[in-house]
Amino acid sequence: MARPDKAAAVAEITELFRGSNAAVLTEYRGLTVKQVKTLRRSLGDNAQYAVVKNTLTKIAANEVGITELDDLFAGPTAVAFVTGDPVESAKALRDFAKENPALVIKGGVLDGKALSADEIKKLADLESREVLLAKLAGAMKGKQSQAAALFQALPSKLVRTVEALREKVEQGGAGTPAPAAEETAAE
Repeated sequence: MARPDKAAAVAEITELFRGSNAAVLTEYRGLTVKQVKTLRRSLGDNAQYAVVKNTLTKIAANEVGITELDDLFAGPTAVAFVTGDPVESAKALRDFAKENPALVIKGGVLDGKALSADEIKKLADLESREVLLAKLAGAMKGKQSQAAALFQALPSKLVRTVEALREKVEQGGAGTPAPAAEETAAE
C-alpha cells in the first residue's frame, strides 16, 4: 500500500502537470543551491521549478496521460512547470544552461506533445508571444492599407479620367470647329 506522503506528492505533481501548458525536464547534477535559486528567479512567475523524485513524477505524468517522457526520468531530475509563455521559459532555461553547463535540458512536453531537448532549444529561439502578435498586427495593418489604397485608386482614377475628358472637350469646342460644322461649310 502506498504511503500517504507519497500519494500526496503524486497528487501534487499531477496537479502541476494539469495546471501547466508545458513542462521541461532538466538534470541539475552539479548545481549549487544558490544556482538553483537563481534559476528559479530567472523563470519568474512564468514557471515553477521543482526538484522531483523520478518514480513519483513518472506516476503523476502517466496519470495525466504523458507517457512519452518515461525514458527521461533517470538521474537527478527537476521539472519546470510552465504556466505562462513557454517560449520565455525555454529561453530562460537555455540561457541559464549556457552559463551553467551543469544544467542539462532532457526534454519536455508542450500542450500534450512530447518535445526533445533540441525541440525545446528551437522553441527558445522563437520570438516571444508579444513580439509575434505585434508582427502579425503590423502585417494585417499593412494589408489593410494596401487594400484601402487599391479601393481608393479606382474612384480616384475614374475622377481624373472624367476630368481629362471634360478638359479635352472644352479645349476642342473653343479652339477648333466641331467636325459636323466643317462638313456643312465644305458643301
